Amino acid sequence: MYPTTLIAMSEEFRQIFPTPPPAADIFATYQLAQEFHRETQYRQEFESYCQWYRQTAQSHQQELQKMQGDINLFRWFCRR
Repeated sequence: MYPTTLIAMSEEFRQIFPTPPPAADIFATYQLAQEFHRETQYRQEFESYCQWYRQTAQSHQQELQKMQGDINLFRWFCRR
């Protein structure tokens, strides 16, 4: 009687706990997680590059405005 009860109990647990997925499903899940990680890393690096580019462009614009306010000595010496 003891083994029959054990078999009946394990069948009950099979209904409660789903069977583990096949190896192909586990590998597909792992592959998807890796692709997601690479995509998020790429987007973070791209966002930091865009932020650096905006800051550099802004500093260049400020330098250009400052240079436009300076006296143009080259034009003063090269009058024709």
